[in-house]
Amino acid sequence: MQVSEIKAKASAMMPLLLDSLERLVAIPSVAFPGYPSEPVNRMADETLRMFREVGFDNARFMDVPVGYPPIYGEINGPKGSPTVMLYAHYDVQPAPPEQGWTSDPWTATRKDDGRIYGRGAADDKSGLVTHLGTMRVFDGRPPCTVKLILEGMEETESNLEAFVEAHPELFDCDLFVVCDMGNLHVGEPVLMTALRGDVACVVTVRTLEHPLHSGVYGGPVPDAMIVLARLLATLHDDNGDVAVAGVTTGTWDGADMTEEELRSGADMLPGVALTGTGTIGTRLCAKPSVSAIGVDMTDVAGSSNVLIPEARAKISMRIVPGSEPETELDALVAHLESHAPWGAQVSVQRTKAAPPFRCSTDGPGYAAARRSLEEAYGRPPGDAGSGASIPLLRTLQQVAPRAEFILWGPEDVAASRIHASDESVAPSEIEDMVVAQALLMQHLAESATMADDTTR
Repeated sequence: MQVSEIKAKASAMMPLLLDSLERLVAIPSVAFPGYPSEPVNRMADETLRMFREVGFDNARFMDVPVGYPPIYGEINGPKGSPTVMLYAHYDVQPAPPEQGWTSDPWTATRKDDGRIYGRGAADDKSGLVTHLGTMRVFDGRPPCTVKLILEGMEETESNLEAFVEAHPELFDCDLFVVCDMGNLHVGEPVLMTALRGDVACVVTVRTLEHPLHSGVYGGPVPDAMIVLARLLATLHDDNGDVAVAGVTTGTWDGADMTEEELRSGADMLPGVALTGTGTIGTRLCAKPSVSAIGVDMTDVAGSSNVLIPEARAKISMRIVPGSEPETELDALVAHLESHAPWGAQVSVQRTKAAPPFRCSTDGPGYAAARRSLEEAYGRPPGDAGSGASIPLLRTLQQVAPRAEFILWGPEDVAASRIHASDESVAPSEIEDMVVAQALLMQHLAESATMADDTTR
C-alpha cells in the first residue's frame, strides 16, 4: 500500500478506535494488591476479544503461577517474512480522588484542547488501540509474521519476566515493538533509545527503645524522624544533583525539552526551582535521581508530644543506561549506612534492582522505524531518552538476542501526565502511530523480499 492509502485507512478508522479506547478507559483495571480483581479480569476479557476481532484468532490467556494473565497470539505472515512482536499492557495505575482529577478518571472525556482524559487513556490503553488500528490497516493479514504479548501487571509486580524466561521460544522475533512510550511533543516524532533503570530500598533509623516525652528528654536525645530527615538530605548536594559516591552519571545529546516545557507538563508551583545541573535531557536520561517515595512514622492526626524512636523511608533511585543495578544499589546502601547523624542505628532492606536499557540504532529495524516515522509525521524523527524504566526489556533481550527494539507510542511526554491526575492522550498521536506501525511492517516485509531476491 502507498503511504497515502495507509493514512486514509487510519483516518477512517479513528472513530472506531476512539470508541474502543473509551470502552477500555471505563474499566478500572488496577492490578495493584488490595484492588478488586473483577475489573482487571473484565479488562483482560475485553482486550482478548478485541484482538481476536482484528485477526489474532489464536490469542489466548497464558498460564502464570500468580497474578493476572498475559495475552499471547500470533499471525503467520508470508513464508520468509520477518517476525515482529507487539507489546502493550492492559493494567493501569490507581486514580485516587486525592490526586486532584478534574474529570472522572474512569470516563474518557474529550476536553476543549481536543485531548482525551482518563486513567490509562495514554498509559497504556492508547498502546492497545494503536496495535488494534495497525492490524485493521491490513484487515488482519499483515505482510509479516506478527506476535502479540499484552501484559496484565506492568504497573505492579510483573509476572511477565518469569513467563518469558520459562517460555523463551514464544519470544523469538526480529523486532520488538514496544508501544508504551511517546514523543516529547505532539507531532514531533522521536524514537526512544535509552531508559533509566530503578533500584530501591527501605532504610530504617532507630534512636530509642521506645517513645519518650519530648519535653523531658527533647534536646539531648535525638528523634528518629529528625535523623531520617537529615539522612535523606545527604542524598543531594546544594544544586539538587545526586550526592551518592560511586553512582554512574553521563550526558545526553539527543532530543531535549526546555525548562518551560518541563514546568508546564509537571504543573510545578510558582517559585519552585528545578533541581540538578545540565540540560533537561541530561537530568532526565543520563543522570541518576533519588526520591523518597514513602515514609513511615506517626501520622499528624495521631501525634503526641513524644520523641519518635523509629522512622523509615522507601528510597527509589533511577539509574542511567550502561550502569549495573546491583552496583548502583550497593553505592546507595553504603551511603545510607554511613551518613546517619549522631550515631543513630541504620538498617537497609534492598527491595528492587531493575536494569536500565539502551536500544541498538544500527540495524535494519531501526532504519525502517525512522523511515516510517518520517513518512507518518512528515518530518524526520529524533532520538530521545526516558527517565522511566521497563525491566522486562532486558529479559526479552536475553531470550531473543538477535532482536531489535523499537520504543514508541502515543504518550507524548509534555502533556500526557501518565501516572498522575488528568492523564490524557492526543487522538492525532494514536492516528500517526497507527500509520507508523503499519509502514514499519510493510517496509520490513519489503526489505526481506528484496534481500531474498538478491540471494537467488
